[in-house]
Amino acid sequence: MIIIKRIRFAGFCSLGIFGVVAALGSPARAADTAQASTIENSVVKVFATLRYPDPFKPWTKQAPSEVTASGVVIEGRRILTNAHVVLYASQVQIQANAAGDKVSATVLAVAPGIDLAVLQLDDASFFDTHPPVVRAAKLPQIKDAILAYGFPTGGNSLSITKGIVSRIEFVAYNFPVSGLRIQVDAAINPGNSGGPAIAGDKMIGLAFSKLGGDTQNIGYIIPNEEVELFLKDIADGRYDGKPAMYDELQTLENPALRDFLKLDKSVEGMVVHRPDKSDASYPLKEWDVLTRIGDTPIDNQGMIKLDKDLRVSFPYMIQRLANNGKVPMTLVRAGKSMQVQLPVSAEHPTLVTDLRGGYPSYFIYGPMVFSTATWQLVSSFEGHAGLLRMLGAVKSPLITRALDAPDADTEELVVVSSPFFPHKLANGYSNPAGSVVYSVNGTRIRSLKHLVALLRDLKDPFVTIEFDQKGNEALVFSRTAILAATDDILTDNGVRAQGSPAELAIWQGKAGK
Repeated sequence: MIIIKRIRFAGFCSLGIFGVVAALGSPARAADTAQASTIENSVVKVFATLRYPDPFKPWTKQAPSEVTASGVVIEGRRILTNAHVVLYASQVQIQANAAGDKVSATVLAVAPGIDLAVLQLDDASFFDTHPPVVRAAKLPQIKDAILAYGFPTGGNSLSITKGIVSRIEFVAYNFPVSGLRIQVDAAINPGNSGGPAIAGDKMIGLAFSKLGGDTQNIGYIIPNEEVELFLKDIADGRYDGKPAMYDELQTLENPALRDFLKLDKSVEGMVVHRPDKSDASYPLKEWDVLTRIGDTPIDNQGMIKLDKDLRVSFPYMIQRLANNGKVPMTLVRAGKSMQVQLPVSAEHPTLVTDLRGGYPSYFIYGPMVFSTATWQLVSSFEGHAGLLRMLGAVKSPLITRALDAPDADTEELVVVSSPFFPHKLANGYSNPAGSVVYSVNGTRIRSLKHLVALLRDLKDPFVTIEFDQKGNEALVFSRTAILAATDDILTDNGVRAQGSPAELAIWQGKAGK
């Protein structure tokens, strides 16, 4: 839809022709125009060809998909954009506003958790005429006016939409990462991702998503504070991630809970429901009340006050206070106040793992495909309510143990990622796809590598595979027959490699190694 704004004739005449010329040519207007032109010159369109992993066919990749998004020039002759724009990119190019040519780019650093990435260009002379945008040092205020720059779908030229800052929160991004998020009512649409949000003459953050469904005018910005943390992290050439705490907490709002804990009315904070670790040296215990993080008081809803109009969840302070993997906290235990140093880490291992821009490990044995259970695999079930109910009903570890920490018995979950390849060896067996492997010939499986080594070293005439859920049948194969059939199955199905490199190295190694 094209909107044409009509100019009121009376208003025009009241200025007079010389007044109009003077207004358009005034120093303030010229400065504003120059500043806008500089920002527009520093916003780029990003073109990426993506090859996503296929969690159900881990030996291959999904078909290439073409995406376009936005980016912005930052210091160090780099382009800042969103991680989801370039994660799994086989080719990246950028194009300046109103330019006819594209410049090849490579991904310098990527942080899927907080959805940020940095690109470098093959032709660095691009930056001679495209300067970095200045970033604001402070968070914006609620109701501050902002402009969102980018290249959303619906046209090829630069789009600029106007809105205000509606909300600032500390929320979950991509598990297990949390961060500050700015909500705006400026139009944010597909293609805006990676474009800057500008307040005044400075960037306040990077557009990265909008709320879907029936909602309107709810877009989200990654604020500069998160950008600065990311850029500081990658300064050594490696992204380490954001430190966090992983204890289970609950609010201190219920009066009976306060009476149970024998707390004075002056005590406010969050109750430790389940500490992340149970060993004696861990500083938090069940029923501890966390009252301060650093010098900042925590209220009964787990919030802290940043200024008179802004409250956020207290874990926000971890990224400000963490030093050598620890954060100072004050707690009340059995009526006594004490100070502790809480360990915080960017790593939070779980039995279901995240690919983090990689591809799933796998191993093919006869008609079966084994793979590590990943969040990418599990998240693909989200649109299938019936499948999720079924997995819950059979008590699949993909549902019941996904967030458990690895231990000596189980380092990761090994899943049958695909239906049987067509072969007579599988005749009479039900489709095992989605089942978690429990044991092979009575030996409990710790990891995919352990499974491969166990299959390699077997001398028994039969291979028996049991699954870790209710209702699954045991699979029994002739060991010599399954070994003889594997190469033909790979050839018939166009699979180039029996396993991923690490698993193949184990399979081809000598027994006992």
